[in-house]
Amino acid sequence: MSEWFSNLQAKFIFDFLEKQRYIYIVDGLKITLEVTFLALILGLILGAIVAVVRVTNDQLKEESKRGLGGFLLKLADIICRIYLTVIRGTPVLVQLLLMFFVFLVSPNISKTVVAVTTFGINSGAYVAEIFRSGIMSIDKGQMEAGRSLGLGYLDTMIEIIMPQAIKNCLPALVNEIITLLKETSICGYIGLNELTRGGDIIRGVTFDALLPLMVVALIYLVIVMFFTWIMGRLERRLRESDLR
Repeated sequence: MSEWFSNLQAKFIFDFLEKQRYIYIVDGLKITLEVTFLALILGLILGAIVAVVRVTNDQLKEESKRGLGGFLLKLADIICRIYLTVIRGTPVLVQLLLMFFVFLVSPNISKTVVAVTTFGINSGAYVAEIFRSGIMSIDKGQMEAGRSLGLGYLDTMIEIIMPQAIKNCLPALVNEIITLLKETSICGYIGLNELTRGGDIIRGVTFDALLPLMVVALIYLVIVMFFTWIMGRLERRLRESDLR
């Protein structure tokens, strides 16, 4: 047992401490968290816009959609549907490669920007459906109550409906964050040295796959467990606020 522990300790020192190879892991973790955070913000914004457009088009009566405003709403809804179909129907890896090699080909655009844009657009499609299901779960009387108070449709949606919808779909949103975090592990395909690629670089230098990749997996697991813990805390607080 002591010999096994000594060998493991020697491997750990060789893989991570010798020539400060742990820097690949630390720098990769920073890039992973940066891409995840920025892509999440972009995805939430896109998802909210798409969800509101789709719900508005579905809920408004046909007589309310006449004229230029109604035409623009229908056009926006068609664009949103195409966006959802294309993004949700194609692999995120293919989207990342297309963005890097076709759509954002420029020496002035960094790989981080390409990754954030790709994952933000991809996440936005799933967040949109999460938000839409959350909005649809709110009783229609809430909208009518807001309109009776003199609020416009958009104001009622933003100030009354959306806060309740976010509360209802919070667990699904946290799951989307976890999925987004793990999906960033494919950024190595465009040469971005995120966490997984950092571990793979160490593997390529030391010819030891076990420890570097196990450490990478452990870091992902700890972050996911942290998000799960945060979700549990938020759910408990929301339940307590409902009981008051």
